[in-house]
Amino acid sequence: MAGNEHLAKVMREAAFLARDGSIGKKVFARAVTREARSQGIEREYSHTYVTRWLNGVVPRDAQTCGFIVSALARKLGRRVDAEEVGFGDSSPLPADLGLQYPETAEESVAVVSRLWRADLHDAEALVTAGTNVAAWNEASLNWLVGTPSGLITPSSASRRVGLADIERIRTTTDLFGQLDNQYGGGHARHSLIQFLRSDLPPLLRGSYTEETGRSLFATAAESTLLAAWMSYDSGVHGMAQRYFIQALALAQEGGATLLAGSILDAMSHQATYLGRFREAANLARAARMGTASQATPTLTAHFYAMEARAHARLGETSDCDTALSAAVSEFERRQPGEGPDFLDYFDDAELAAEFGHCNRDLGRATHATTYATQSLGEANGEYLRSDFFATMVLADAYLDQGEDEHACQVALKAIDIGQQLKSARCAVYVDEFRQRLTTLGTSTVARDFREQAETMPLWRPESAQ
Repeated sequence: MAGNEHLAKVMREAAFLARDGSIGKKVFARAVTREARSQGIEREYSHTYVTRWLNGVVPRDAQTCGFIVSALARKLGRRVDAEEVGFGDSSPLPADLGLQYPETAEESVAVVSRLWRADLHDAEALVTAGTNVAAWNEASLNWLVGTPSGLITPSSASRRVGLADIERIRTTTDLFGQLDNQYGGGHARHSLIQFLRSDLPPLLRGSYTEETGRSLFATAAESTLLAAWMSYDSGVHGMAQRYFIQALALAQEGGATLLAGSILDAMSHQATYLGRFREAANLARAARMGTASQATPTLTAHFYAMEARAHARLGETSDCDTALSAAVSEFERRQPGEGPDFLDYFDDAELAAEFGHCNRDLGRATHATTYATQSLGEANGEYLRSDFFATMVLADAYLDQGEDEHACQVALKAIDIGQQLKSARCAVYVDEFRQRLTTLGTSTVARDFREQAETMPLWRPESAQ
């Protein structure tokens, strides 16, 4: 980007224009000077200063940045921050950025925008951060007892947002979702974040009716949810947790209760993956409780499946079976096309895969084999990563049954599938099989398998996904 196009864009929105349509640098310089003097600072800004700012020079002192932002905010009649005009935020990134549940729609936009920017700039404090257990509990509680802040009202901003803008965001997000399903979260994660960072904030700060605003915030929540999933799949867990929490807040502002429940459901999935099984079960229950009056049978079935996953990892057989039974009961009540659309992927194959995971974790290898086989038999090939997971579960189950040769054949097939995916989760499934394989020692079957697997990068422990 040549110069500071962010500043130029906001100046155009604020109508700091010359008669020929170009940016009125002198007019803007006088506006910034007035802001300084209104705060008791005798400082004179000229068009030369404005030229420098537009060319990409960031003012050295925070006061000048503040005067620029104030001048634009006064003209637009809305909040403007330093990041929006391309100056970033000179203050250090707080370690808990994104972990706290925002209290207002305005705060949601500011926090998630800063997260996107930090992510793109590889802010080490956030990108390498771990998860915060308390943040899961606080977010779910805030959502359960909270209400939209009511700040999504017709805005005086000159950027008018319509349904076409929302559809563009939704369609682009769907395309990224397809890439995620086929190639893993690490394939296009940064491209998605770049898209969200550049396209969503101007719309969220724009002018729209309340109805359009609700739809916009719900769409932003769904896009941020995808960013969370892709970050989780890439092994960037601290950032993923922050995106999940902010997506939950955006969904609440958009009145998207079912989507919010699905976000808690996704948090449960991540918590189980990270070994926080009790928190995972609670998050799945919170999702079910908060959507009880609205959720479709399909969505409720998924909530129960996530709770069952957590119980299985804890070895709580009775609780797991109860949750699985409830999942089946709900799933059998579903109607074709009942929605929600974002859960269209949850079909018979996916439910069978959940049963396969749970039975494997409970040590019921024969049942795990049955369900994993069923899942793969009913899969349509659209979700390559899901096929990989189910195939690895099948390999684990065969190994647990003592069918060593069959297990190794299936594992080689899975690893071959996984070669196409850029996913940290795939590497973990392979590592779990590697641990199981140690029970075979130096047997001929294990030795032959390793010789073949060593040719595949996904098998090698040092491989980066």
